[in-house]
Amino acid sequence: MDLIILLLMLFLPALAQVLVTSNYSKYKNIENEKNLSGFEVARKILDEKGLKEIYIVETKGNLTDHYDPKRKVVRLSNGVYHGKTIASIAIAAHECGHAIQDKENYVYMRLRALIFPIVNIATSMSYFIIFLGLIFESLNLIWMGILCVGTGLIFQLVTLPVEIDASKRAKNEIQKLDLASETETLGVSKMLTAAASTYLAGVLTSALELVRLFLLFGNRDDN
Repeated sequence: MDLIILLLMLFLPALAQVLVTSNYSKYKNIENEKNLSGFEVARKILDEKGLKEIYIVETKGNLTDHYDPKRKVVRLSNGVYHGKTIASIAIAAHECGHAIQDKENYVYMRLRALIFPIVNIATSMSYFIIFLGLIFESLNLIWMGILCVGTGLIFQLVTLPVEIDASKRAKNEIQKLDLASETETLGVSKMLTAAASTYLAGVLTSALELVRLFLLFGNRDDN
């Protein structure tokens, strides 16, 4: 059983990454009919939502796109910022979806920001605490470590609706502003669905990690 769980923990994220990479590789080579760059798409969406104060800046790397809520900046990777492809439309619109969430105080986004510092500390210490529990033969310490691991799952569960909602907002804005044709919208949907699969894989992987720890230590007695 332990081996099966480990294999699933490796397989699920890898599968999600393959979906993202394959879809991005396909749609980054298909130019959109409106001849709009990722920057132009993002600017149109943000301006339409009354977010003219939010900057759109170019950042290095591949698929490094993100929204920075502290600095109120949409950061687009080189290929997306300049690219006039279906992939650029999808990614730029998705990051704008996060900016819209920020403006509207989307509850899961606020919750994620609130718990992030706690989760970051708890998960970084989790396996050290479990290791101490094994050294001192303390089941209480082991369970405390497992509880810390569990905070990672909570964070993943909060992140999932944030990402799904951002993609939903992205598709709505693309359709409302007529930024893509019907055929291109299908490609955008495939891109966004593939991206969402990485977060779903994160939830499942975190859950499997907890199951594995429960199986390892669930039958131990605290001496």
